Formats: sequence, C-alpha cells, structure tokens
Amino acid sequence: MELRQVEYFLAVVENQGIGGAATALGVAQPTVSQALRALERELGVQLFHRIGRGMVLSAAGRTMVGPARQIIRDVDAVGDLLAAEEDELTGHLDLLASPATAVGPVVDLIARFRAAYPRVSVRLGELRDETRAASSIEDGHCEFAVAHLPIAGDALEVIVLGEQEYVLVYPEGTEVPDGRIPLGNLPTVPMVFVPRGQSVADELEEAIRVGGVRPPLAVLSEHREERLPMVLAGIGGTLLERSMAETAADRVIIRETEPRFVRPFAIAFDPASLSPVGQAFVELIRAQVDTSTE
Repeated sequence: MELRQVEYFLAVVENQGIGGAATALGVAQPTVSQALRALERELGVQLFHRIGRGMVLSAAGRTMVGPARQIIRDVDAVGDLLAAEEDELTGHLDLLASPATAVGPVVDLIARFRAAYPRVSVRLGELRDETRAASSIEDGHCEFAVAHLPIAGDALEVIVLGEQEYVLVYPEGTEVPDGRIPLGNLPTVPMVFVPRGQSVADELEEAIRVGGVRPPLAVLSEHREERLPMVLAGIGGTLLERSMAETAADRVIIRETEPRFVRPFAIAFDPASLSPVGQAFVELIRAQVDTSTE
C-alpha cells in the first residue's frame, strides 16, 4: 500500500467522487481511478460501489476511513518531528462535531488555530450520532470530537467549551401561549421530533413524558438538520438549539421552556495518542478556556 493511494482514497471520500478528488489533488481523473483500483486489488476488497457516475463507500470502505486518516496523521507527525528545527507546524487537524455544536466556540478555535499555524489544514466533519463521539476517536476517524455531555470513554479527556439552551420553535402564526412554556404541558401543536437514542433527545422526551401531556407527532426525522426547515414549511413545531432557532427569528415563533433546558457541550480527545498538531490544538484550547474564565 502506498501513501499516495491512501491520500487518493480519502480525497474521494471527502470530495464525494473521483472528479472532485482529482480537482482537489490537481491530478487527472484516470490517475485517481487507477490508484483506487490498485488499492482495492492489493487489499482484496471493494472500497466503493460504482453507481453510475457516483461513488458510494462499501462496508469495507467505511471501515477503512478511520485507519486511513490515522495513517495520514502519523505520517504528518513524523514530518513535524523531522522539521522541528523550522519551528513551523504542518499537517492535518481532524475534528468531528455534531451540527448544533459546530458553531461559536468551535469556529473561533479553528480560526485562532489557523492564524497561529497557517500550514496546518483543518477538516471539520459531521458527528451525526453524539453517542459515537468516543468510538470515532478510538477508531481513528478523528483526533477530536465535539458533542453535548456526557461523552463516554475512560481514556478520553474532556474540556467544556460552552452550553446551549434548547427552545420551542413554532411556525409563524401558530397560536401558543406567551412566556415560558412547561415541557410537561406543551400546546397541542403537531411536533417534529428526532428518534430516541441520542442523549439530548432522550432527556427532552423524558421531560415531556413525565408531564403526561404529549403533543401530536407530525414527523419523526432522523435528519436533525431538517427540523428548522420543517418548521418554516409549516409542518409543526420542534425543540431546537437557540443558536439555530435565532437564525430564523423573523420567520418563526420562539418560546423558552419551563424549566430552562440547558446542556453543556465539550471537546473530547485521547491525550495519550495526540499528534504534534493535536497537542498544539489542545494548548490553544486550554489558553482559550482559561482566558474566558478569568
């Protein structure tokens, strides 16, 4: 297996196809295709399903993503050690963040890090299931994961970055009471919910269930990012992070809950396996957190 093949494999994953990968890498499409096929022959597995002009990861391909990213980080770490005299950090920083947490402090940290280390490239991926934050780090998919607490994982260190308040959001024109609305006594307005199995969703579901008054279900959506568009389309109300709800404050009705539903979010990492880039990022995080608490 050649490093170039691993880089081409990840480029296809990140750019969702050979065409985008070739453009990003600055090579011809046949070069990427040939490298991928050679890698598949060497490994004896099919990494992608070719569907028309599209490329979809196979089960083997999904399994390889994490180790492939770890290989790139390890190679970068060796390069950083050899170039230590230059005192200029290079390489890649891999983060995964749930959609609701990939704003505010996270963006600010990335901006500060890029300003300090302009030769380091950053990949901010989506953590769709917050319960997989620890396994995403352990399997090599990322060095850092940002999610709401709690984040499982005995070997992980966790640094709290901030907190988010969840609010009720209803379509414009919906008749709802003024002021705070009790979670246990929600108006009988159809709602858009996400499935149980994610920590915040489970807590909200429990708070509503204990109250004994459950509003009618309009949509149960696994696509969390579609909740606000569904409210805007008039399908129903939902519970949403305030930061996201306020992006459409002029087109929706926002109500705080009683009690207030606030949850901290944090960044997690394994301190024993950090790359030089990861170590520099942790130092920046600590400095940022210390400054904000003074």
